[in-house]
Amino acid sequence: MSPIRLPRTMPLRCAAALLVWHAIIAVPMARAQVQVRARAKQTLIIDRLVFKDLNANGRLDRYEDWRLPVAARVRDLTGRMSLEEKAGMLLINTLNAEQGGRLSDRGVRMIHDEKMTRFVFRNTVTANPQPPAPARAGGFGGFGGAEVTAYEAAQFTNLVQELAEGTRLGIPVLFKSNARNHLERDARAGISVGAGAFSEWPKEPGLAAMRDSSMIAEFGRIMRQEWSSIGLRGMYGYMADLATEPRWFRVHETFGEDADLTSTIITSLVKNIQGEHLGPGGIALTMKHFPGGGPQAGGADSHYAFGKYQSHPSGDLAYQLKPFRAAIAAGVSSIMPAYGIPVGTRYAPNDVGMAFSRGLLTALLRDTLGFQGNLNSDTGIIGERAWGLESRTVDEQIAIAVNAGVDVLSGFESNKQIVGLVKSGQISRARLDDAVQRLLTEQFRLGLFEDPYVDPDRAAYLVGNRAFQMRADQAQRKSIVLLQNQSGLLPLRAPAPAAPVRVYTMGMRADIVGDARWNSYTVVTGDYDAAKGEHRAAVPAGTDYAILRVEVSNQGANRDLMFGGANQDELNMLSFSEMAKAKSWKVSPSVGDIQAVMREAGPGKTVLAIYFRQPFVLDEASGFRNAGAILATFGVRDAAIMDVLTGKYKPSGKLPFALAATTQALGRQASDAPGYDRADTLFPFGFGISY
Repeated sequence: MSPIRLPRTMPLRCAAALLVWHAIIAVPMARAQVQVRARAKQTLIIDRLVFKDLNANGRLDRYEDWRLPVAARVRDLTGRMSLEEKAGMLLINTLNAEQGGRLSDRGVRMIHDEKMTRFVFRNTVTANPQPPAPARAGGFGGFGGAEVTAYEAAQFTNLVQELAEGTRLGIPVLFKSNARNHLERDARAGISVGAGAFSEWPKEPGLAAMRDSSMIAEFGRIMRQEWSSIGLRGMYGYMADLATEPRWFRVHETFGEDADLTSTIITSLVKNIQGEHLGPGGIALTMKHFPGGGPQAGGADSHYAFGKYQSHPSGDLAYQLKPFRAAIAAGVSSIMPAYGIPVGTRYAPNDVGMAFSRGLLTALLRDTLGFQGNLNSDTGIIGERAWGLESRTVDEQIAIAVNAGVDVLSGFESNKQIVGLVKSGQISRARLDDAVQRLLTEQFRLGLFEDPYVDPDRAAYLVGNRAFQMRADQAQRKSIVLLQNQSGLLPLRAPAPAAPVRVYTMGMRADIVGDARWNSYTVVTGDYDAAKGEHRAAVPAGTDYAILRVEVSNQGANRDLMFGGANQDELNMLSFSEMAKAKSWKVSPSVGDIQAVMREAGPGKTVLAIYFRQPFVLDEASGFRNAGAILATFGVRDAAIMDVLTGKYKPSGKLPFALAATTQALGRQASDAPGYDRADTLFPFGFGISY
């Protein structure tokens, strides 16, 4: 740019205006500097702006120029990539930190040999890591990993990013995780991760039960801050599946049965976790499980061979698709197809799992619904859960999935196999480039090419800080639903100086129930350890209240059911009296103990706080309906329950799904439709009372 010579007689205001005009004309593309941090490569300074020399050639290439549109950068980088580098983009698998946050030899090989740029981080992040027990360290495919602090997690992701930056083209890594911000009593490898040090909110049905859009948005913003602080920039979630089949084990990961409520929540989460537009600081969501994983035939889970079919009696996916339409409209970055084989829908006539259906993934999702992001398969569709294609070779399964529309294969890490399929023509180079460009677009939009690094010190004080947890505690209180309050049993009355209030508890910590925050009740606990030969203490005479916290789990010692759920022949046993007799269900305290306490204390003095992990049936035979008060909870601490029981917080939650009156109603209900007939309904969707 030539220097400007101004006439000596020109007024100062005119001179200033001319200088501004000249600057605008001379630098029409001037942009503010974005944050650029390099550790393995050098930086370039062009026009006083900083860029990364990611391919170390000493000049600014188009994919390195953050001023250019993402599409232009993607095209340039795709043209520079080798076949092996492109194949690596289609792979994603678990890469956990070892104890202390160290990187394993396997991790180095995944980056250098397999050319991978996507990993699933499954370590539990906690303030006080415990040495990994053998079962936890191994787990399914090494899913468990060691426990690490937030500081160690951030150091680990930084190390992996530095290693990736040092590769030929310097393509950064995207770390993803399953949900980890919820009070999870039974975290399952490959399904969810315990909250650990992260802020601990109610489970997803609890968020729906709040009916509070502003708190949902706040949850999303807090989660985004916590995840990004340790280098997590992608999430497998949330589930847009609908809880229309109550026997399905994964109801506790949905936002309930109502498509409109779920759509509203999904929209808010996309906007607040990703951001209004996906960009630096955002967390790219992978919405699952398209086109809706809820209508599992008979309630069997699709992780298992006996659950590989879905049932669509209506023959129409419209209701199940509503939340996915909302996610697409909100700009969701990625979508995960379901495992199952849909039966009864015109979109998938080939009797194959949804990840292999071109009719669902290309004709419906892309051509009809207009989705433009990337498709990330669920883990294990190649080999273990290739439903409908079990007899095909691994090569055939990969080719069918990719040609159907899948862009990245979860749980798979063989670069050589992808390269071989491209060279043999089973996957075209054009299809490979199509997938690569979608995946690169996500990484560019997240700002990872400029700055993939995080501050471990900030992560250490930000993750799960008290301000965040106080908001999560409030959400726990808001999520509790009061179903029954006979004769105004609740709120619990406060003791007087000469008239103590005696409380008998099971399933709750006696020190919390008797804490001064809740009126210093006189507490007797009935909890006992049968393995040690202990027996339940009888309810003392003169007891004013019996408070029983009830939780239901499945016996998961059998590897065949490691993802959770009941035995195939016991899926229908959702009533408490049936679960008491079943092999694969466990009610705690036992149904027998609950019934005995109700007899000793009196049903009218009994409070049942039941965790509805699924829409369990309060059957007449169990006697639970006779309790003076019944609360529905969805992942809360004892303190939240006490706040509601004592009236410090008036119950305000509303049921996210209907509760059936009998187990027979479950069989009469269409698996792809919400609710039950009126005669079959005990408590309808949206029910909830207060004081």
